[in-house]
Amino acid sequence: MIEKYFEKIEKIINSFNEITDNYSTRKKIYNDSQGLIFGEIIFKNEFTLSFLELIDTSQKKKIKYKYHFMNSEKELIFRYDNSKNHPNLLNFPHHVHLQNEISASSEPDFFDILIEIRDSIWTNNS
Repeated sequence: MIEKYFEKIEKIINSFNEITDNYSTRKKIYNDSQGLIFGEIIFKNEFTLSFLELIDTSQKKKIKYKYHFMNSEKELIFRYDNSKNHPNLLNFPHHVHLQNEISASSEPDFFDILIEIRDSIWTNNS
């Protein structure tokens, strides 16, 4: 099951090849349903997305995740994560870091992260 999830992530990345330059991923399989995938996507405008998902497919949940998007100067555009360092936010532990604020968020889907980059950030900054 975890291998199929990793294949799905790779297919999602490849489906955005009109805006990506290259990418790398690393995977660690713990058992049939748990694993870690992390890597970096470099976009054609030299922006980067570093990501990490520790996933349990049997529970259909991410144990840990991080999607860190930066511009070509390595300045933060956004970072979604579920680290437990902002307990006062609604939907704790899910939150998003923007340039000057931290806000509550829901757990993002990898596809939705790439849609956000393509539709709002890529379009406005390419």
